[in-house]
Amino acid sequence: MRLIVAAPLVAVIGFAGLALTESARQTSRASELGELARLGAEAGDLAHRLQRERVAAADLLSRGGPEQQDAFADATTATDAVTAGYRSRRAGVSAGPAGTREVLARIDATLDALPPLRAQVRTAAHASVSAMTFSYRIAIADLLTLRESVTLGVVNARIADGIRASAALSKTAEAVGQQQVAVLRAVATGELTPALQQDITAARTSFTESSLSFLALARPDWSVGWEQAGSGETALLLQRMQDEVSRTRSGSRLRLDVDAWISATQQWSGRLSDLRQRVDAAVLDDVRAAHAEQRRRAAAEATAVVLALILTALVTWAVARQITRRLRRLRDAANAVAFQRLPEVVARLQQPDGGTMDPDDLARRQSADALEPSSDDEIGELGQAFAAVHRAAVRTAAEQAVMRANTADIFIHLSRREQRLVDAVLAQVDKVERDETDPERLDQLYTLDNLATRMGRINASLLVLGGVGVGRVRQDDVALQRVLQAAQSQIEHYARIRLGMVDGDVAVAADAVDEVVHLLAELMDNATVYSPPGTEAWVTGRSLGDRVIVQISDEGVGLNPQRLHQLNDLLARPPAIDVAAVRAMGLVVVGQLAARLGVTVQLRPGPRLGTIAEASLPATMIRPLPPEEYVLSSARPSRRAARTSAPPPPYAPGDAPTEELVIYQQVNHWFRNGQANGHDGNGWASPADDAWRTAAQVAAPEATGTTTSGLPKRQPQRHLVPGAVTTPAPGQRSEYRDPTQVATAMAAYARGVAARRPTLTNLGNH
Repeated sequence: MRLIVAAPLVAVIGFAGLALTESARQTSRASELGELARLGAEAGDLAHRLQRERVAAADLLSRGGPEQQDAFADATTATDAVTAGYRSRRAGVSAGPAGTREVLARIDATLDALPPLRAQVRTAAHASVSAMTFSYRIAIADLLTLRESVTLGVVNARIADGIRASAALSKTAEAVGQQQVAVLRAVATGELTPALQQDITAARTSFTESSLSFLALARPDWSVGWEQAGSGETALLLQRMQDEVSRTRSGSRLRLDVDAWISATQQWSGRLSDLRQRVDAAVLDDVRAAHAEQRRRAAAEATAVVLALILTALVTWAVARQITRRLRRLRDAANAVAFQRLPEVVARLQQPDGGTMDPDDLARRQSADALEPSSDDEIGELGQAFAAVHRAAVRTAAEQAVMRANTADIFIHLSRREQRLVDAVLAQVDKVERDETDPERLDQLYTLDNLATRMGRINASLLVLGGVGVGRVRQDDVALQRVLQAAQSQIEHYARIRLGMVDGDVAVAADAVDEVVHLLAELMDNATVYSPPGTEAWVTGRSLGDRVIVQISDEGVGLNPQRLHQLNDLLARPPAIDVAAVRAMGLVVVGQLAARLGVTVQLRPGPRLGTIAEASLPATMIRPLPPEEYVLSSARPSRRAARTSAPPPPYAPGDAPTEELVIYQQVNHWFRNGQANGHDGNGWASPADDAWRTAAQVAAPEATGTTTSGLPKRQPQRHLVPGAVTTPAPGQRSEYRDPTQVATAMAAYARGVAARRPTLTNLGNH
């Protein structure tokens, strides 16, 4: 309960603290802005005085008369008075943005350097006018930069525009001052040099830009003041003299009345200074008004915060005791559903038989009742809503399981029907191939056979996605090299596959041969499809004792690390059956087969380019081959590889090629066993000879006696063929058979019966 009471209070206090902190920060910022704005106004006055002192210094250095000495002394006195006011205002400003602090430090250093500069102006009879005036220009530039920096962080647009307008006026006055000095320097040197002409042009350009900036920001009354400052006889006189300066060519002597030039420019600069002071006064009034408004707002927010805290405490305490117990009951019930009941249902639906459940029935049986008995308030409605969500979640999970099962069944049935047609096509193609001797038509038949074989591989992939096996019933293990040849024969670009080092003393277990062939065929197909047509893909298979590593390397462009990680994750955790799984069927099928067989498949970059697909076959599916069955090289190339060579020559009657059938292998196996074990010196023997001898005794039955009526007696089970019926030993349990393997075997038998086609032992045929 205390937590329920404390949480709203803490939240309200936190938000109130943030609001009050922001309000206090804005109030402090308004106060700082007022100080900076007043300091900026003082900086404007100081810049104006330094501009006048600079003109007096330039005139003194140019003409050096007593009148110029007195004018310079008056200018320095006026500057010192304004400097004292600036320093007094500067002492009250200790904070501000980092950029403002740097500018203030530079201005302080420049003001400290004024006395030595003035001494040089007074004593140096032949001092450079440009060097002396440049020092004044630096000080004035820092003061103007300070005025512009005041606008940083100002959110009030009216105040910010006013400060910028005042700074623009200061820049306009500085442009006039620079033009003054440039003209005085031209008069002192006796000619208008190209550098001085360029300085005068730059000053007039700066004047124009600053004027436009001011007019864009100016309020109506400020614009009127600007028009008034630019009118009158003095302004016309200044304009005529500026035109005279503009008409003077570079290298010519500037014929201008210096006293008239100084007087006109000083009057124009004074009018601009008066207008700037009016703008600064208006801005300071706005800053003071904003500061007062911010203080009133902060006081109102503080009052509102206190009232909100009191009201929150009262309301929270009133409802906390009522809702605490109900919330605890709701929490316990929701935790039981979310962390126990629902995960159990979902886990059960993910089992192989999960798709056989009825979604609605399962949702009714597994759904929780209303978690909160009362439904007259929000807590009761929340409990009912959570129960409804639980039912919907269970129903959705069941529907997904049913949909996956139905989709898998569709894949299985479509694949098996298509496989019958594919087998029929292959049978017809084989029938035509036997009688065909034209090389071109035979090559076309081989291409058709390859297409049908690839269609069969796609059907097998659908079976894998459907969750059933693709293997056939085999009795013998198959050498690894023949497994690789079989996989090679099932892809389109089989001619680009090259077999490298393959250990010939290992074989793949009979029950895993077809699925391993399918897995490797998908990897080979990817290697040839996603690499340039003129390149080859190399396949190697080496035994490492506890596993066999098969590597398939191509020479394509390779994969970026992110895509490689995605594909390896897809192979390690293949997705459930969906549209995406069908679109990327190759690697999804590889992942499904790898998970079923316990094979590890991984993609990694090639040594130079391309990609290496590595499949690690576990020891459970690897069998050793006896020395006499080692496959050192491809004694008989795959059927597909054989078709790439020249067509076979015509055969003489009776010499038509035959293909090894299963019955031949079984009979040959009997003969090998007889040669090894059953030869008695007079003929061959086999385990079936005893059965034949027992069956032959039926023709001459022997009676062990007669009944009372004279009928012969027979010995029970005397004529049973040995090995036909086996009797389990006492206590012996029947062998366990995996249902999946049984289903796979039955499907293989069904395909064989439906196709009416002999099963060939040569893996390269399909």
